[in-house]
Parts: sequence; C-alpha cells; structure tokens
Amino acid sequence: MRIFQHANYPFMQWRRRAYIITGLLFLMGIVGMVKNVAEYGSWLNYGVDFKGGTLLQLRFNQATQADQIRAAAEAAGHDDWEITNFGGANEFVIRTGAFTESLGQTPEQQVRQVLASKFQPTQYAVVRTEAVGPKVGDELQFQALVAILLSFLITMAYLAVRFEWRFGLAAIAATAHDIFITLGILAITGNEVSLQTVAAFLTIVGYSLNDTIVVFDRIREDMAKPRHGASYMDILNKAINETLPRTVLTASGTLVTLVSLLLLGGPVIRDFALVLILGIFIGTFSSIFVASPVLYFIQSKWPPRSKAQQAAPSHSARPRVQRTTV
Repeated sequence: MRIFQHANYPFMQWRRRAYIITGLLFLMGIVGMVKNVAEYGSWLNYGVDFKGGTLLQLRFNQATQADQIRAAAEAAGHDDWEITNFGGANEFVIRTGAFTESLGQTPEQQVRQVLASKFQPTQYAVVRTEAVGPKVGDELQFQALVAILLSFLITMAYLAVRFEWRFGLAAIAATAHDIFITLGILAITGNEVSLQTVAAFLTIVGYSLNDTIVVFDRIREDMAKPRHGASYMDILNKAINETLPRTVLTASGTLVTLVSLLLLGGPVIRDFALVLILGIFIGTFSSIFVASPVLYFIQSKWPPRSKAQQAAPSHSARPRVQRTTV
C-alpha cells in the first residue's frame, strides 16, 4: 500500500508559516545557549570527552551489570559519571569529570570508594587509567567542528558537480538549519554532548542531505519535461508531493528503530538515539520547508541563463565592421 500516492499539497505556499516555526526554534535555541553560558560557562552541556576528566577501565571477575555500578555512583551523588560496557561482558569504562586530586583523593581512589558500597576490592581490577585534560577537550571540540564543516564543503562540491551551485547552496542551508535547531534543543534540554553526539550529528548530516537530494533530483527531472505553462513554484510543489511517500515511509521506518533504541537501549545509547530522532524530524521538515524555498529564493534572485543567452555573443564581442568610402 502506497500512502500519499496522489498528494497535491501547496507546500511552497505554506513556506511562510514554516519560517515562523523555524524562527521560534532558532530564538528558543539561542535563549537556551545564552542561559547555559550564564549558568555553566559553556553554551552546551559538554561531557568528559570535551571538558576533560579521567577514564578508568574495570574488569570484574564475576557477572556484573552496568546498572549496578551506575546505582552505586548515583547513590554517592555522581550522576555525571559515564558508565559503559567495554570489551567483554564484565568489563566497563567509567568516565569522571575529575582530572586532578579532589579532597585529597585521586579520581581512581574516588571510584574505588564509591564501588566499595557494593563490591569488594577483590571482585574487580583497574585495567587502565587515562586522564583527559581541558586542552585535549578543546582540541576535540575544534576537530568535531572541522569534521562537520568538511562534510558541508565536500557535499556542496558534489552537489555543484551533479546539479549546479544553486542546489548545493540550498542543501547546505537546509543542513545547517537542521544542526543548529538540534543543538538549540539540546541546549534547552541540557542533554550531555559527547563524541557519540558528534557521531549522531554526522549521521544527521548524511540523512538530511540524502532526503534533500531526492527532492532536488525530482525537481531536475520535472524541469526537463514540458512545463505546459507551469511556473517554477509549481514544479517545486510537484516534486515535493511526488517524493512525499518516500519521505514519509523512510522517516517512519527509521523512527521505529530509533524509538526502540531510546526505550530499550539503556542510558548508554539514549542520548545518541535522542539526537538522531530529533534530526529525523527536523531533517524531514527542512527537506520540505527549507531546502526547496531556499532554492526558490536563489532561483528568483539569480536565475540561470537560458541556452540561447549562453550561445548569443555579447555586444563587446561582436566583430567591428570597417566602413570604407569609395
């Protein structure tokens, strides 16, 4: 069964309503970021990977669950510790925000003291301890930004070759919209930003661009057909409606998987799944209400030259005719 098989919605006529929604989301995100800077000193809630801290790998000699370690940490007031499985079933990694000694204890001693409430010292061993300083965290922030910007540039170059620069610029605008809106929501909710979050953002970039390229490809196909008096806006509306069944089915199938991960995946993968869910919703919205309207705006400001205009010589290039008097 195919849904929206004969869809004929005036999406381009609704673009101004979409602008209002986008503007409100942008404003809320900026307010959330400013609030975080005032309260926490940073515009997002960065995790240990970006702020710096200590990583400890533990190996237990009996069956142990991450929830047991997490319960001990939360009971001691360390809700910010990241506890994940690593390697074998009984190996775990604990990331703490502490980098140096605190209250006369090293981060490893603090971890051992917290675990003492539920485990005997003979039940586990500390395999390795690594410290991440604030400088390294700053470098990771810069590298994450460079990774996202490079993905933008490479994608824009690809679209410029496959289509033309107008399509590439519109696709980049829609993707930048998706990332900023998602960051704004994370700033409002206070979710922690880690390397997993960066991986989720890169996934959003790929998903959103793929969704946009499908619409743009249909626009290019429809432009090659006889128009029969249809305007450029009519062609954009037709392309969006023709790709609407694919857009809805793809987003729905992806969301089913991500919601399952969010509900059943546990705390380790929850933030990753949440960012992807936000990205799917916002990316689908931008493919319809941002990418095509931006393309329409660019097309109206800088219309492409027709083949006749490109073939016609300019006035300055016309050969001069020398008149002679007999």
